[in-house]
Amino acid sequence: MFSFFKKKSLPPAAPASVDAAVPSLAEAATPLLAPEAPVTPPTQVPRSSWLERLKNGLRKTGSSITTVFTGTQIDDNLYEELETALLMADTGVRATEHLLADLKRRVKDAKATDPAQVKGLLMDAIADMLAPLQKPLEIGAQQPTVIMVAGVNGAGKTTSIGKLTKHLADSGESVLLAAADTFRAAAKEQLAVWADRNTVEIVSQQGGDPAAVSFDAVTAGRARGKGVVLVDTAGRLPTQLHLMEELKKIKRVVQKADATAPHEVLLVIDGNTGQNALAQVKAFDEALQLTGLIVTKLDGTAKGGVLCAIAREKPIPVYFIGVGEKLEDLETFDAREFAQALLS
Repeated sequence: MFSFFKKKSLPPAAPASVDAAVPSLAEAATPLLAPEAPVTPPTQVPRSSWLERLKNGLRKTGSSITTVFTGTQIDDNLYEELETALLMADTGVRATEHLLADLKRRVKDAKATDPAQVKGLLMDAIADMLAPLQKPLEIGAQQPTVIMVAGVNGAGKTTSIGKLTKHLADSGESVLLAAADTFRAAAKEQLAVWADRNTVEIVSQQGGDPAAVSFDAVTAGRARGKGVVLVDTAGRLPTQLHLMEELKKIKRVVQKADATAPHEVLLVIDGNTGQNALAQVKAFDEALQLTGLIVTKLDGTAKGGVLCAIAREKPIPVYFIGVGEKLEDLETFDAREFAQALLS
């Protein structure tokens, strides 16, 4: 079994001061409290089980690539077919050109004569390209660790927050959720369901300002000694400039509650959107300075190659990938495992 998060030790705590009390703004929030329950050890899921789900999830993307290697010769036709397959998988022009050049070099160095060998060399090339994206989410260096989560509507943002909450709680972390998605109908209720399911606290306001809710949650998290504060923001398209400005405002207000926060700014992207996901990464990074990504819905898509495009053009760490709706279908990203699952 592997660790879902990387735990960092806190420096020695400073003496408590009178200023540690929760400001009146935090008191204005309406906390929906679920009783703290004793932490039970998480179910130990074999790594092989996750790998099998990942292979199944990436089958549509990988099948169009692997069929290229069913021939008997390594020639220009093979490389042309591979180029087409990579582009169809939304790998992108720059990443495809890099992969083909790298692959030809590897084939030459290995003196490969069998297309099956080329497939293995491509697997290595993809793993090396994706390696910069592999990084664990570190929890515990700050108290609390404030994680702001953004994404467009339908990307699976709130569901991913619920899954993260489950994994954090199972790892022994005390979590506080901030229902700062005040634009979407029933968003607060959806997050409240996850809070109740995971027996964690949630801070919300009826029709409140999302920045104020975020401030309240961070301040309350510090006062209550929480380990993690997860801020759910409203889904929006990067072309909706007024809503992107609202996201920037949330980040500024969070910094007023804690000058070092947010410690992580995550973007949830839908793997089905292909190159559009890369455009979202670029736009949200420009606005918020992203620290990590969560890539969802890789199952059923033929566009899983977009991770290569991200690695080549905007190498922001991919903390987690998802291949289904179940809790166990969100896991840490491993570059070599992804490459192996893609070309298995």
